Amino acid sequence: MSSENAKEDCLAWAARDPSGVLSPYKFSRRETRDDDVSLRITHCGVCYADVVWTRNKHYDSKYPLVPGHEIVGIVQEVGRNVSQLKPGDHVGVGTYVNSCRECEFCDDRDEVNCVKGSVFTFNGLDSDGTITKGGYSSHIVVHERYCYKIPDGYPLAMAAPLLCAGVTVYNPMVRHNMNQPGKSLGVIGLGGLGHMAVKFGKAFGLKVTIFSTSASKKEEALSVLGADRFIVSSDEEQMKALSKSLDFIIDTASGDHPFDPYMSLLKTRGVLVLVGFPGEVKFSPANLILGTRTVAGSVTGGTKVTQEMLEFCAANKIYPKTEVIQIQDVNEAIERLINRDVKYRFVIDIENSLK
Repeated sequence: MSSENAKEDCLAWAARDPSGVLSPYKFSRRETRDDDVSLRITHCGVCYADVVWTRNKHYDSKYPLVPGHEIVGIVQEVGRNVSQLKPGDHVGVGTYVNSCRECEFCDDRDEVNCVKGSVFTFNGLDSDGTITKGGYSSHIVVHERYCYKIPDGYPLAMAAPLLCAGVTVYNPMVRHNMNQPGKSLGVIGLGGLGHMAVKFGKAFGLKVTIFSTSASKKEEALSVLGADRFIVSSDEEQMKALSKSLDFIIDTASGDHPFDPYMSLLKTRGVLVLVGFPGEVKFSPANLILGTRTVAGSVTGGTKVTQEMLEFCAANKIYPKTEVIQIQDVNEAIERLINRDVKYRFVIDIENSLK
């Protein structure tokens, strides 16, 4: 089936240079191919990755750049080979939109680890030579394989952050068996990723301890998010009291921070998984070796675990805490994100504000 012709029919907001300032922009999406799904975007989450690439932090940004990789919407059209989705379905698109589909990881539906590299949802080089553009836009055309069915009844605005923040913590928690009721989990950092780790931890039946640099988040962490314990990480006495008490730690902090104080909190054979991006990771080998501990890293997840996570959230009524904004307020929202002034994820109401 054919879709929109090659005209500038996609409305968007884009950055034109490393200032990162976003403003209205028009461009053309590809026609709907045989294996494609065309969806009208209703909402898109605001991720720190949007800051990184709109401001050229990795020196590889290609302008004009349309960010956004926490995308949800409604199917408008499908190609003739598409069998799992139909017009009217609620779907999501995450951090990548293509992969080789031939390597061992793609065969295992772990496409995020594709040997040839998955194609990012924005600022990526697709197989046809085009540069991908993300979800700060009115619609998107994506191969069926990289679309996720949003479970019936799950609010679209709340589904958006699951496509990056949610799966980024869910994937390593499941992979490292952090879903055993009664076990103890530490969560470092209480932002978009951290608050989802807390929610998953409680749903898995874990005893959850939050570590934060600020005591100001304590009341909400305990009473709203349901954590069992809140620790100010700079308080040495509080930290020492938890020595060798945790089975698992999820580290979501991207700011530089010491690792040895946290390593000492792990039990023998405890696991620390890093999902944030600090400037460096440095710890004493003794804290790793003598406790037979494991340090691992993780990034988002493949299509299999992402769909599983969405269904788990629906079944267990797990919802991110979001602040819905208009597209016209996105520059202010990004500044607030940089200043950590959000609880806990901005979501752009695309369908009602992008005109």
